[in-house]
Amino acid sequence: MTKHISWDEYFMGVALLSSYRSKDPNTKVGACIVNTDKRIIGIGYNGFPFGCSDEVFPWAREGETLDTKYPYVVHAEPNAILNSTSSLKGATLYVTLFPCNECAKLIIQSGIKHIVYMQDKYKDSEYYVASKRMFDAAGVTYQVMPEVKIIVGGYND
Repeated sequence: MTKHISWDEYFMGVALLSSYRSKDPNTKVGACIVNTDKRIIGIGYNGFPFGCSDEVFPWAREGETLDTKYPYVVHAEPNAILNSTSSLKGATLYVTLFPCNECAKLIIQSGIKHIVYMQDKYKDSEYYVASKRMFDAAGVTYQVMPEVKIIVGGYND
């Protein structure tokens, strides 16, 4: 019998691969949105908006607000939502980092109903607690998938 990866591994692999497009030197996040027919309908990664050069805008995490990345970066989840090719109603979001509160609002409003994530390194932050509160209230389910096999040159067990 031939080994193959699961749907969850496949779609999380796409999210992980998308994260490698990010030029953020500290936090690379990728997202993949899948409809109920298991078709990819949106992908994204964290980066600056179109027309905002990676060489001009800052990637710093500390300092004066306008000298950090925070007011400028578009997260992977909104990029995947904006890049979507069809309705997101009932879709599943695969994302490498649990969504922040701002992304949670967009996820809920877009109609996404399930989230599969790899890491939750900010779980104690109030913003991420707020995300979970909103997801719970809106009926958006979420589950961790912490381990994804990186496949290079074929699938080996």
